[in-house]
Amino acid sequence: MTLPTPKKPKGVNRMRKLFTALAVSVMTLGSVAAHAAETSCSTVRMADPGWSDIAATNAITSVVLEGLGYKTKIDTLAVPIAYGGLKDGQLDVFLGNWMPAQQGFYDKFVATGDVTQLAKNLEGTEFTLAVPDYVWDAGVHTFADLNTFADKFSKKIYGIGSGAPANLSLQEIIKKNEFDLGGWKLVESSEQAMLAEVNRNVKRKSFVVFLGWTPHPMNVQIKGMHYLKGGEKYFGDTGSVFTLTRKGYAEACPNVGKLLTNLSFTLDMENTIMADVVNKKVSNNHAAKAWIKANPAVLEKWLDGVKTIDDKEALAAVKAKL
Repeated sequence: MTLPTPKKPKGVNRMRKLFTALAVSVMTLGSVAAHAAETSCSTVRMADPGWSDIAATNAITSVVLEGLGYKTKIDTLAVPIAYGGLKDGQLDVFLGNWMPAQQGFYDKFVATGDVTQLAKNLEGTEFTLAVPDYVWDAGVHTFADLNTFADKFSKKIYGIGSGAPANLSLQEIIKKNEFDLGGWKLVESSEQAMLAEVNRNVKRKSFVVFLGWTPHPMNVQIKGMHYLKGGEKYFGDTGSVFTLTRKGYAEACPNVGKLLTNLSFTLDMENTIMADVVNKKVSNNHAAKAWIKANPAVLEKWLDGVKTIDDKEALAAVKAKL
């Protein structure tokens, strides 16, 4: 005798359907929320202090982000304004935290927790006063040698944009009369204007001292350029560059945050891109794209754990955009 299969109460079936519907809804809402979060991160706001090296790294980053489906907005801002923009949430990313040159800004913004230092993106940098070969050959090898030739230099040091940390260090040196430079003057201008003045002096074989750094095409363009020793207290020895973000950005935009954490550059990479911009008269984005096309292996490391904005495979998408 076969017993009839007992019927489940209608209420139980309704409850199961309800729980199933709720589970699907929660999963759908989670997916929608995640997609909405990435959509709200769809434009990455970056700062450019007017430096050739950061223009190059901004371009590299933009090429990759755009390959992933993001947009980038790059504003040219003085360094103090860039830090303030990160603190106030008006900017998302700054790739130009040169250390130890920006120690004062680090102490004011990063150490206080107002801005996040996300990752190191370059090492082996140098940033200090420099002279052309004929000045070096005349005996100017250190900061302490400068004042011996004060009249030849017209007691002028050529710096970059007002408010730049390196300028602040030079102003402190002058104020404290370090290296007997108390009577000297810092001439502030854009990077391009500074280099134009340096090149005018080089053509005339006039004595000139200026802020120099690597990576930068100036190391090739200014014949026999030498860095002065003795200023390590203010400029450090060799340094590193870090990626900064506004507080909480990597958590709010984890996909972009992962990419920014992965991104690292080399002196050779940046020098090649900057040289192409100068010598071939192409845009930074064009030079960056050409470098990545010639060196596609870097994308595997940069895109590890990264997806496109619509959650698809990143490597193929970026390569397709190239």
